[in-house]
Amino acid sequence: MTETWYFLDSGHGTPAFNMAMDEVLLNWHSAGKIPPVLRFYGWEPAGISVGFFQKVGGSIDLENAEKYGVELVRRQTGGRAVLHDQELTYSVLISEDHHAMPKSVKEAYLVLSRGILEGYRELGIPAEFSMPEEKKKQAGSAVCFEEPSWYELMVDGKKAAGSAQTRKKGVILQHGSVPIEMDLEKLFDLFIYPSEKVKERARRAFTKRAVAINDVLDRPVSFDEVKDAFRKGFAKGLEIDLEPFTPPEEMLNEAAELEKKYKSEEWSYKREGRQKI
Repeated sequence: MTETWYFLDSGHGTPAFNMAMDEVLLNWHSAGKIPPVLRFYGWEPAGISVGFFQKVGGSIDLENAEKYGVELVRRQTGGRAVLHDQELTYSVLISEDHHAMPKSVKEAYLVLSRGILEGYRELGIPAEFSMPEEKKKQAGSAVCFEEPSWYELMVDGKKAAGSAQTRKKGVILQHGSVPIEMDLEKLFDLFIYPSEKVKERARRAFTKRAVAINDVLDRPVSFDEVKDAFRKGFAKGLEIDLEPFTPPEEMLNEAAELEKKYKSEEWSYKREGRQKI
């Protein structure tokens, strides 16, 4: 029998609200109030999410971020800073002890990322997983690229989506970005480089390693088209039914309260102080 998960379409929210809602969903699932959840959302205004342990000072150009109207937020998961702009963002909340979840973080990542893989395929994009060499030998097939990491989504040898995972209160939170369009000028203006020459070299290298959905399709697709394709992809890839979920007032109130934390400089800058660059 197919399992039913909640599907929450949050629309476009502020960076602080987006991270707050993910945390509320984690708390509610941990408490047994809701089943596993798949959530889709966008960002308005655009945001930079920094990894849980990442330092802001010296890496992000805060003056340019302010100029572009891009808001900074620290997320619960690790990794480096990510610009969230013209993209579909997903999050999955599921118990660590769920029968379909491997104990290994890497293997659980693979299981959940099957939904992303099938989402690309719903759009007619031949995405594949990238795996390290030792895994390729075991699996017999994988797309190779310069610096393979665990189960990245690749299209034509380029990274197509980025995800991160954390485990708290017995719950796996995995969320990630599916770029629809990329504004490379904005992207590289938001990070600090030793010189313009280094910055331009990094931008040229990036175009060879990363790709957005509308870079590979014959026609541009909208946020809603991508959302529909990935909803079908997650249902197929995870072999689940998705039941539309409307957050109750209590949940929205909790998110509003947590939003204050994600807006605070204390949380975003984590003891390093707010450093204007």
